[in-house]
Amino acid sequence: MSFQAYIDNITTKTGQTPEQIKDNAEIQGILSEDMKATVFTDWLKKEYNLGHGHSMALWKYFLGHKWIVTKHSKM
Repeated sequence: MSFQAYIDNITTKTGQTPEQIKDNAEIQGILSEDMKATVFTDWLKKEYNLGHGHSMALWKYFLGHKWIVTKHSKM
């Protein structure tokens, strides 16, 4: 499955775009400086019932858009 297919499938499964998921994460206060992928993926599982592959695709999407900044993405 391509990366874009993951993102499209997430939108279909959740009824929300990544931008809307980001807004929800901000409202719930889960986005934080140097957050760990596990915190993010656990939240996506609880909030949207997304599996690991889809959650990691969103993690990469968020990193790519600089919505999440980790010590590794600062390099």
